[in-house]
Amino acid sequence: VLATLQTAFRKGDQVRAPAGVIGQTWRNPDRQVLLARTLKRCDEAPLDGSTARAAGKLCGETGTSDVIDASVAIAVVESELQDHEVVVLTSDTADLRLLLAAVGAGALLVDV
Repeated sequence: VLATLQTAFRKGDQVRAPAGVIGQTWRNPDRQVLLARTLKRCDEAPLDGSTARAAGKLCGETGTSDVIDASVAIAVVESELQDHEVVVLTSDTADLRLLLAAVGAGALLVDV
């Protein structure tokens, strides 16, 4: 994942990290220096109340259960509105594909 992000940074790509995903990966700040440095170079997509409610509703509509995955799909929609090609690094390609289809968003999914 880090190598993929480093390539994106070198190319000047905009990299967004959804806040919920950060929470899933942030376990021991004392041991996550590389993650902390990487996140400083990313834009953070917030997981506020309205996004959380939209993500929960999306889970209900799709029969999925991971609100964080649903928040990623919502972040993709927001990125598409800015007319960027969107690439999502994920360990849950099947659910993300379903969630993206439900919101009418397209993204290149890269399994990690």
